[in-house]
Amino acid sequence: FTSRAEFRLSLREDNADMRLTEIGRRLGCVNDLQWQAFETKREAVAREMERLRSTWVNPRIVPDVEAERVVGKALEREYSLADLLRRPQVTYDHLMTLKGVEGQALAGEPVVDPAVKEQVEIQVKYSGYIGRQAKEVERQAHYENLKMPANLDYFEVTGLSIEVKQKLSAQKPETLGQCGRISGVTPAAVSLLLVHLKKRGFKGFASEVSEQEVSAS
Repeated sequence: FTSRAEFRLSLREDNADMRLTEIGRRLGCVNDLQWQAFETKREAVAREMERLRSTWVNPRIVPDVEAERVVGKALEREYSLADLLRRPQVTYDHLMTLKGVEGQALAGEPVVDPAVKEQVEIQVKYSGYIGRQAKEVERQAHYENLKMPANLDYFEVTGLSIEVKQKLSAQKPETLGQCGRISGVTPAAVSLLLVHLKKRGFKGFASEVSEQEVSAS
């Protein structure tokens, strides 16, 4: 992967099966055994994610020294296991060793499958970033067919690199979606374009382009 990969936070190697197996199944590339293994993993990840979100740890039953050992500091309030796992220094395996004042296990029964543990830890730790990127994907999909103003000067768009400005000016994409499919035009650049169009009243620009097209025809 490179820094120019589109939505690279979601396009990770570790979640390739989660992203592509359903597509492969529809295309006939995934057999029944592979599909069953995929569904088992997906369900295990979902169950463990829900368990971590719904299991709460009360500071009254966790000795300060134990909290410091596992999460780096004493607990000042009640936290879910998911909250604790989001801390940078906390790993899934280490969190599962958390014990109460009487030595009882507080984190429940951990999953054994390394692939499931990896997915759970990544999804919990980076849930905020992944969620924001998912919203950005939805936002750009919503504006996929937004017509670009015929008279738009890309060199006036704040934040775009010279390279991107040159490519957009040369290729003259007709829609925002086409902009994003030009090599070197990143999702961040598309977002800057959208901000610029909103500031300039992109609906008016779109209408202007439509009227020009009607007149030309």
